[in-house]
Amino acid sequence: MHPIRKFLEPVIRFALPPRCPACGVTVGDDHQLCVACWSKVDFLGDVGCTLCGIPMEREDMMCGPCLVAPPRHDGAKAVVAYDDLTRGLVMRLKYGRRIGLAEGMGKAMARHVGSDATVLLVPVPLHRWRIWSRGFNQSLLLARAISKRTGAAIMLDGLVRTKRTPPLKALGAKDRIKVLRAAFALTPDGKAAIKGREIILIDDVYTSGATANACASVLKKGGAARVTVLAWARVPLPGADGR
Repeated sequence: MHPIRKFLEPVIRFALPPRCPACGVTVGDDHQLCVACWSKVDFLGDVGCTLCGIPMEREDMMCGPCLVAPPRHDGAKAVVAYDDLTRGLVMRLKYGRRIGLAEGMGKAMARHVGSDATVLLVPVPLHRWRIWSRGFNQSLLLARAISKRTGAAIMLDGLVRTKRTPPLKALGAKDRIKVLRAAFALTPDGKAAIKGREIILIDDVYTSGATANACASVLKKGGAARVTVLAWARVPLPGADGR
């Protein structure tokens, strides 16, 4: 830390103390939820569908939708259930430009990567027009936070979004698949980087799996040995009681 910054740090923290990103109350450290908000978060356990990660009663089981139509990827994990509180954090990151939130989210996601520095983190890409309007790719911010804690390398521009698609949140599963067809591609450098590698695809929210499937299909066709998905939050299956 620069000497001047080190000197000013206590003054800044006194004048602008860290606040809970969910409710705004003062907390002990940056990007930290307060006790009340932390207790409301539905953290997902490790027992879930072996492919999509939806919580299940026993290990080594597949959910009904995955049995009918197995995903293109080799498994998905998420840290939290997507509810009002965690949705608010995602919205503040993506649209409120609270990019510091990616540090806390990435820290929680990093435990699913461990210390395996041989894996390659690949953030789900945004179309260039979306990056220009937003100013950043939230999945890349998450990947950087994970990399900082695990040592895993990041592929920055090897997987690209070649087609500008409408917002997916208003679309059903079938329409998502349709609009994402041929939406992603590998650059020549990307093909060389993923050859025979284990890939962890990084995203903020896992919804229907359409985006993950589209990316995983391109990565596997390009030569990746294995593609798993790691997201901050997971939307529950329609009609499911669990998260």
